[in-house]
Amino acid sequence: MLDDTIAAISTPLGEGGIGIIRISGPQAVDIAAKIFRPAKQQKWQQKNFQLIYGHVYDPDALIVVDEVLLSIMRAPHTYTKEDIIEINCHGGIIPLQKTLELVLRMGARMAEPGEFTKRAFLNGRLDLAQAESVIDVIRASTESALRLAMGQLSGALSQKLNEIQQELLSLTALIEANIDFPEDEVDEYNPAQIRGRIGQLISAVEELLKSADTGKIYREGVSTVIAGKPNVGKSSLLNVLLREKRAIVTDIPGTTRDLIEEILNIGGLPIKIIDTAGIRETRDIIEQMGVQKTRESINKADLIILVFDATAGYEDEDRRIVELVREKKGVKVLNKVDIVDDEEMRKLLHEVLPGWPLVEISALLETGIEKLEKTIVRLVTGGRDIPRNGAIISNVRHKNQLQKALDHLRQAEQAIREGATLDLLAVDIRAAWEAVGEITGTVVTENILDKIFADFCIGK
Repeated sequence: MLDDTIAAISTPLGEGGIGIIRISGPQAVDIAAKIFRPAKQQKWQQKNFQLIYGHVYDPDALIVVDEVLLSIMRAPHTYTKEDIIEINCHGGIIPLQKTLELVLRMGARMAEPGEFTKRAFLNGRLDLAQAESVIDVIRASTESALRLAMGQLSGALSQKLNEIQQELLSLTALIEANIDFPEDEVDEYNPAQIRGRIGQLISAVEELLKSADTGKIYREGVSTVIAGKPNVGKSSLLNVLLREKRAIVTDIPGTTRDLIEEILNIGGLPIKIIDTAGIRETRDIIEQMGVQKTRESINKADLIILVFDATAGYEDEDRRIVELVREKKGVKVLNKVDIVDDEEMRKLLHEVLPGWPLVEISALLETGIEKLEKTIVRLVTGGRDIPRNGAIISNVRHKNQLQKALDHLRQAEQAIREGATLDLLAVDIRAAWEAVGEITGTVVTENILDKIFADFCIGK
């Protein structure tokens, strides 16, 4: 697989200033030489880490395809640790496609999704955890999410995992040495000492797992539904949070018929916020469909922003919605407090959904919004921030593998308590090592790699 040369368009398709064709592999330079003509006669193939001006030329049709800048990067100091050519074309669909067609015609093959990063892993430039973080860097929608992804790409998580793996390997070697050479001069098996070392490993894995929920939030975002009866100010609140007039706002109840989804950056958190149709009994078929979508969105949501109208009081429609969201996590919002200051309503709402904080706002005057945003961040993160060292779990696959490792370590600890044979103890310690190894890539199958890199875009 690594003997061939791959190519792909590495920039989004569409009109732009520049579009890039990336070529990687042993024949990258030779293939480029067949279609590239430098503006000045020079032996550019011998150069390294230079940008050369010239033209892409079709040798069969004898025509110039595009005016380009070609960059040449020699192995092993490249992204894939292979020779890499990048052709900077004009950023239009046709010049990019024609240039790629020429590259493929000259001997390269089309890259598979994520294959450049896959080669970086296979060639030892990145471990598997770092390779997976590349797509997180690309998809980061807030600065905090980017900081998390860059921490993992730099190897902060990998370093912690490698420390755990090395200790597991050391334990395995000690236990297996006592199995194979019980009478020889090897470090004597000391159950209390081994149990202490396993206990330290359990603590280290548990500490990483504690970060998984926070990491997942920054990586994938939080699905948040703005709910409430019609005309309480849901769409007005959405517009204020977005700092733009995204939703139609009128005094007519039932204006919002369909779901409106947007991505917000609140305190560094990517919040996928959904404005929904007001929940009420109605004979309007279209509004009924909107209400049904609202119910479905509430069931799937991570967080609910439940809006009440200070001018309308607490009505039967409010009660029905409260029952609908009772099992969810959320925040109560009392809107229109600029119009009515109702102490009885305030006391009543403190008793409704007692585990939910109450925030008073005026969507019209945009007051109380900062407090609402801080409350959302506190609810979602529990006050936890991204560790500065970047050693945090944000990937579900990583979380599952660490949980497997933890289960095996606890079984090993139990085996020592019960006086089990060294053979049984060694099985669990080695299984824990393999589970962690599937994160870093020291233990990995082709199926795992295919599944991971299938999520990448072609060209990365």
